[in-house]
Amino acid sequence: MRRLVAGLGALLLLAPVAACTGAPGPVPSSSAAAGTGPTETFTFGTASRPLGLDPALVSDVDSYRITRQILEGLVGVDQNSGKPTPLLATEWKTSDDGRTYTFKLRDGVTFQDGTPFDGPAVCTNFNRWFNFSEALRKQAPGTSFKGVFKANADQASLSIYKGCTPLAGGNVEIDLTQPFTGFLQALTLPAFAMSSPKALAAQSADVLNQTRDGQPVSAYALKPVGTGPYVFTSWDNDTVTLSSNKNYWGDRGQIATINFVTYDHPQTRMQALLDGKIDAYDSVTVGNFDQLVKRGKQIIQRDPFSVMYLGMNQDIPALQDLKVRQAIEMALDKDTLIRKFFIDNTSSASQFVPPKLSGFNNNAPSLGHDPAKAKELLAQSTYKGEELKFYYPLNVTRPYLPTPEKVYAEISRELIAVGLNIKPVPVDWSDGYLQKVTSPGDHALHLLGWNGSYADPDNFVGPLFGEKNGEFGYQDPQVFSKIARARGLPDGKDRTEQYQTINAQIAASVPAVPIAFPISALALSDRVVKYPASPVLNEVFTKVVLKS
Repeated sequence: MRRLVAGLGALLLLAPVAACTGAPGPVPSSSAAAGTGPTETFTFGTASRPLGLDPALVSDVDSYRITRQILEGLVGVDQNSGKPTPLLATEWKTSDDGRTYTFKLRDGVTFQDGTPFDGPAVCTNFNRWFNFSEALRKQAPGTSFKGVFKANADQASLSIYKGCTPLAGGNVEIDLTQPFTGFLQALTLPAFAMSSPKALAAQSADVLNQTRDGQPVSAYALKPVGTGPYVFTSWDNDTVTLSSNKNYWGDRGQIATINFVTYDHPQTRMQALLDGKIDAYDSVTVGNFDQLVKRGKQIIQRDPFSVMYLGMNQDIPALQDLKVRQAIEMALDKDTLIRKFFIDNTSSASQFVPPKLSGFNNNAPSLGHDPAKAKELLAQSTYKGEELKFYYPLNVTRPYLPTPEKVYAEISRELIAVGLNIKPVPVDWSDGYLQKVTSPGDHALHLLGWNGSYADPDNFVGPLFGEKNGEFGYQDPQVFSKIARARGLPDGKDRTEQYQTINAQIAASVPAVPIAFPISALALSDRVVKYPASPVLNEVFTKVVLKS
């Protein structure tokens, strides 16, 4: 990351793990042991308010950034190698058939409410995720469990997850119905962090009877309880405050108080940094980049590990015609979009898997930018000028989409120029944009992206194209079957070739148009000596180093 993060090049070192005995992991710092503890306050500027603080029921970057500080999973991510590392589990082993994982749990860990962390607590969390009802998943479409494990209890016969069993000696066993090569990597997702069973029950975590910014949430999502280095303190309008966990099992770092403050416009975030109101912010835009450089501010660029795309919904009759979808792809000038709206070194995308991951297909079909041909295809198609509703978000910046309104304006101009009837539908991000475009509805086109959370091609194609969903209305049983098969193949040539085939097949049927593999960037104040930037956004603030 120019100071370059040990990023994708390192993440690609991920290897299949048949058995692992990890080091015990972080130990309490000398300051913590001496009772002095952290003393600093750190203020981080976010691009939007979190959608909720129960990581099992959300999937947005700004929610996860906060929950990563409060809750931890069984498995962490090594900042240098990208390999799964011990976290709440100190070691693990896998059965010969790849269907049973046994984890040794860290001794002496308690949740922030004093509840013991043990095998029954782990199983409470897994069984909670498995038993999410269909009604709950419709209310909270950010649930990751079904996307990773393919089904919940209501379709148990299709689920990769089979069960969880506490064992003697501080162990727990997770059983799968079939081998899943990316299982350990998937456990690094913030969605699979451990919550206190006591807090889940006391705060009715699966009943979304509260609201926050118009979003349905549970009482638990307003006050989560984990084992992490920071404890939830307050959520007041645009500010979420966390405090150092005095009983944390690991290194507590320098920071005693974290304030996450939302500035939903890039210029106001930058100005807050320049005025000394915040110590860091994410999602630096092209328009701010040069200004920050001229002012001598530190900028850290993450290696690309996301894809920005134009989504198309085949439940809309006009988009069921392949020629219409191909015309839309050919209307888009990706190079111009990238040059105008993305940070330098962002590359054009012809598929959904980033180029440094196994399974990237150098020969994936791409129609290129050809407005004349797009017009011809529309003339040959069944399209007769039907209105296409084009959803795009307002008042937000995402790592994969720095300036949504400007990107929308350019894309819509290009689509109208080839003869498409576009109706703009701007939706404030905090008004449920994500839910609106990922659920069944009248969205014909929409802007969105996918930020990879672990280094496996399945993390990109599985959640998006592994089954029919409300976002794309895409239905290709052959692709669904190939994705399901590839997940269980051992790492190696066969698995790589299978994902290359999947990528090519998705590209040929154009369920969406991948536009860019964006570079995302953070800006830091002068008091920040070190920030743990990560392509998968695994950025825990105990590792932030500040000038003393």
